[in-house]
Amino acid sequence: MSTFETHTFDTAPKASKPLIQGALNAYGFVPNLLGTMAEAPAMLEGYMTLAGIFDKTALTETERQIILMTNNRLNGCHYCMAAHTSLSQMGGVPADVIDALRNDTPIADSKLEALRQFAITINESRGWPTEAQVSSFIAAGYSRQTVIEVILGTALKVMSNYPNHVAETEVDAAFAANAWTPSAAHAAE
Repeated sequence: MSTFETHTFDTAPKASKPLIQGALNAYGFVPNLLGTMAEAPAMLEGYMTLAGIFDKTALTETERQIILMTNNRLNGCHYCMAAHTSLSQMGGVPADVIDALRNDTPIADSKLEALRQFAITINESRGWPTEAQVSSFIAAGYSRQTVIEVILGTALKVMSNYPNHVAETEVDAAFAANAWTPSAAHAAE
């Protein structure tokens, strides 16, 4: 695999510097994902903008993390699983939900499990759920708006998971305690 630089503020392209500075101000460090994305300023801006927009959805923090972590697992992204486990813990997502997402096991809360299953459906069908799958999801207590917001979250994860795969992004020390490895079965796909 080609070597990709994980940029700092000093090494980032000029157009990425304001975004990297924003990350430094927000987190106190530049997450390796953002340092890698800095190579392509438009990608970095697009990802950071879309992440901010996803946070404005009608979804709760737990619901957003269910969508994001489900996609991380399905896409086999070790970096994002570690990072979002940490973010989920800081965001008050229940530990049993985090464990279910990391281990691909059902969530005890049936409505949240319906969301997890629908996120799987959107990812695995490449956005072609059946009418019955959409109806079942809405019957579980969600709305047509949520259907579209699941797609938004899925798109956000493509924007982060794929660069991590290509660049083999190293998990930051801040997220290392939540390291994750995809199952052998998934890794063989």
